[in-house]
Amino acid sequence: MIKSLPRAGLCLTFEAKLENWADGMDYCAVAVPAKITQALGTFGPVLVSAQLNQSEPFQVSLFPGGGGHHFIRIKLKVRTATKTKVGDRVRLQITVLDRADVNYPQDLLKALRAKGVMKDFKSLTPGRQHFILRRIEEAVLTQTREKRIQAAVAAAQVAREKRAHSSRRLQSASKGVKKTKKKV
Repeated sequence: MIKSLPRAGLCLTFEAKLENWADGMDYCAVAVPAKITQALGTFGPVLVSAQLNQSEPFQVSLFPGGGGHHFIRIKLKVRTATKTKVGDRVRLQITVLDRADVNYPQDLLKALRAKGVMKDFKSLTPGRQHFILRRIEEAVLTQTREKRIQAAVAAAQVAREKRAHSSRRLQSASKGVKKTKKKV
């Protein structure tokens, strides 16, 4: 029986083959066995901390691929550190993370506060926040990190504008409603 959300802290280990997923591109992933998906209790995306062949832990989302399976992307940085190549059998340990538990880098906090959009960034869904934060943390170059922080600020500003627009629309709709007394 598939439930809706996996329990944060759930730790699972499995072995699988590292596969190249895009001809001519360096995009590698591992198919997560069906029994692991069953243990997770969901067919949706799952945020995890992962270790490949006892690597340093890295944060990634398991993504659904249909047929009751998830897949996990293995980036070049991890493959290089573990001397892993396409076709190798790898051992993965995954620990489910709580999507509501978000750690914000100090440079992002500074930029959000400077534009007054901290509350707006925190109004984004936890999954969206994690995606943005992961992209910031994965940046190798300082310039790339700064661009991604600016993109995060822009996402918060868009969230603010959407909320303001919705609020204005609700206010104008409520002004147009007339209250009438019922005659008895």
